[in-house]
Amino acid sequence: MSAPRKFLLVGLTGGIATGKSTVSELLRQQGCEIIDADLLARDVVEPGQPALREIVAEFGQEVVSAGGALDRKKLGAIVFASPERRRRLEAITHPAIRALFMARLDELAEKGFGGIVVFDAAVMIESGNYKNMDRLVVVVADEATQMARLRGRDGTDDAESRRKIASQMPLAEKAKLADYVIDNSGTREATTEQVRRVFATLMSELRSRSPA
Repeated sequence: MSAPRKFLLVGLTGGIATGKSTVSELLRQQGCEIIDADLLARDVVEPGQPALREIVAEFGQEVVSAGGALDRKKLGAIVFASPERRRRLEAITHPAIRALFMARLDELAEKGFGGIVVFDAAVMIESGNYKNMDRLVVVVADEATQMARLRGRDGTDDAESRRKIASQMPLAEKAKLADYVIDNSGTREATTEQVRRVFATLMSELRSRSPA
C-alpha cells in the first residue's frame, strides 16, 4: 500500500506561447516539485523501455535510429498523416506515461514530501486529467503576446500564428476551469509576483488541510 500523500497536487497548463514553462520554472524556484509531462513522454520511449518495443512492433523498425533511439521525426510523419495511427500510438504511450507519473507521486509520498507537486502538462484539460488534480493553475496571455512569442520562437507569420492559436481550446474556456489564473502577458517581474502570490495561497491551503 502506498504511503499517504502530504503534498498538494497542482495541475499547471496553458496555451501555445503563453509562457507556461516560465511559470513552471518560477514555481520550481519557490520550492515546488515539478513533474513535466513532456519529460515523462520522453522517458517512456527510451531504449529498453516496453513502450518503445511496442512502438517498433506496431510501426516498424524504421522508426528507430541506428543507435536504437526513437526517431521522432519519422514516427511523427506517420502519425500526423493518420488519426487512426496516432490513436494507436497514444494507446501505447498514455498508459506508460500514467504509470510513470503515479510512480513519481508514490516516490514523493514515500519520502514524506509535504509541499506542492506541480504536474506541468499542455493538454491536461483536453485529456480530462485536470479532474485528478487538487488544484488547477492556468497560464494565459493575450493574443498579441502569443503571436509575438510565436514569431520570435518559431518564425511563424501572423496568419500561421493565428491558425495555431485557433486550433487549440480557447484560453478563456481553460481559465473558467482554473482555481488560479496567471496572466503572463506582461513583464517577468509581474509574472513572478503573481506566481509568488499563488504559491503562498497554495501553501496556506495545504497547511489548512494538514492535521495539526
